[in-house]
Amino acid sequence: MSSAFDGTGIDKVLRDAVDSGAVPHVAAIAADRDGVIYEGAAGPREAGQSDPVTVDTLFRIMSMTKMPCTVVALQQMEQGNLDLDAPVADYVPEFAEVQVMTGIDGDTPILRPPARQATVKNLITHTAGFGYWFWSERLVRWEKITGVPNVVAGSAASFTAPMLADPGEAFRYGINIDWLGRVVEAVTGVGLDVAIKQGITGPLGMDQTTFLMNDDQRTNSTPVHVKGEDGSWVSIGEVLNQKPDYWAGGHGLYGPPSDYIKFEQALLRGGEFGGTRILQQDTVDAAFTNQIGELDFPAELPTADPASTCAFNAGPGFKWGYGLLLNTADIPGMRRAWSGAWAGLCNTQFWVDRTAGVCGSIYSNFLPFVTPEAVQLYNDFERSVYAAL
Repeated sequence: MSSAFDGTGIDKVLRDAVDSGAVPHVAAIAADRDGVIYEGAAGPREAGQSDPVTVDTLFRIMSMTKMPCTVVALQQMEQGNLDLDAPVADYVPEFAEVQVMTGIDGDTPILRPPARQATVKNLITHTAGFGYWFWSERLVRWEKITGVPNVVAGSAASFTAPMLADPGEAFRYGINIDWLGRVVEAVTGVGLDVAIKQGITGPLGMDQTTFLMNDDQRTNSTPVHVKGEDGSWVSIGEVLNQKPDYWAGGHGLYGPPSDYIKFEQALLRGGEFGGTRILQQDTVDAAFTNQIGELDFPAELPTADPASTCAFNAGPGFKWGYGLLLNTADIPGMRRAWSGAWAGLCNTQFWVDRTAGVCGSIYSNFLPFVTPEAVQLYNDFERSVYAAL
């Protein structure tokens, strides 16, 4: 780590968040183009236990899986195996059966064919029309009526979920990258687990990042936590299916902060890390460029499932690139304009700021997502990193 970087202020931010009960535990890491500049952690791996969490502890990174899945798709584009402008159904024929749900009449979903075919780029940019139950009352009702579980259950039946809008009409955050994972499998001829290992985690030395943990990794992992009736943190154990029907490109990976920072650094360095190139510079540039045109990332996403997530308030001025949330203006004391970022449902978050030359990520594993206390911690950590630069 850089000797010039003073992380004592960040250490205090992490400790205070645990001591106040804002989070059950936290691990955080930051790097510049040359290497890791900060790593720290506070709190127990499991509430009520003494074993401490570290940057080598495995967390469910949930939707932070989306960017690696997106990158392996972009690798296939670079190799000429995948056309982003081609219909999804060209690669996964059963995609042609997906319909748009315009409403629900009593207990009957109202469905119609989409106005146009969704492309692979629509999946990558969340403009194919799919949603997630936790930000859609309509999908909550659809799942209740049909008995089809949400994607976290790991059932292939979740791919029968309808679109909520016509492709290209709106930015809607949803199961697009789970479908993208199936596209990747179709063009590579291997499972998504193998594609990500061959394309990203293997070359970058992310040796602990995996779709299914072995016994040693599980011992070094954190369970998911929720607040008990008395306000203290309690473990609810595992939330993901350990024998899933498919590898979830949208949420399936486990890994330690010390692994994912290598992936962030590769993005920060234009697609190369440790002498290994995972993407071409122009592809990385495209990932950090607005890819949704006049559409906007929603300023506010109200919750439809308070146990899973609080309302998500990004505010105005955000776009989407390839797998990345992009802020279009500098955030005072924090990331510069056109930084790329995203988060995971169990409260993990990362950002890559190519202008300031810094990337970072912060990890806890609890529900619901983006509690006010979690958002405060994310922001305090990021501000402390920039203050120490």
